[in-house]
Amino acid sequence: MSPEVQVGMPAPDFRLPSTHGEIALSDFRGKNVVLYFYPRDNTPGCTREAVDFQERLDQFAALGTVVLGVSTDSLASHQRFCEKQNLTFPLLSDADGAVATRYGAYGEKKMMGRTHMGIIRSTFVIDRDGIVRYARRGVKVEGHAEEVLRFIREHLR
Repeated sequence: MSPEVQVGMPAPDFRLPSTHGEIALSDFRGKNVVLYFYPRDNTPGCTREAVDFQERLDQFAALGTVVLGVSTDSLASHQRFCEKQNLTFPLLSDADGAVATRYGAYGEKKMMGRTHMGIIRSTFVIDRDGIVRYARRGVKVEGHAEEVLRFIREHLR
């Protein structure tokens, strides 16, 4: 098993089904990519996070950056989530959690005294050359999209 993704490493490529057709990370070479992993469609924290990224989508685009959301939910669930929240960026279905695992965004979680396996809310910013420049796991939703936007403005012009 390779070590989890860290800043300075090449981002592992992948190909997943999405709300915008099949997507490979390498499709976005030449652009910055915000790759964020979230636990579940239509839950309060995940909805807030998605809406926060959506509200800043034009600002990300102005910085040559695309936003990709990833969870283990099905494409049908992603489609309903996009429609309900008016999300226009791709949501990718990592049904078996393999991509999240490669990025160190899948593992043991504790909730209400119980332990289970699942996606750990995580965000990676990948530069135009495919190198990870920002990696955060255990992300807190409040203010996170703005923090990512600020990082790109300051470090990836």
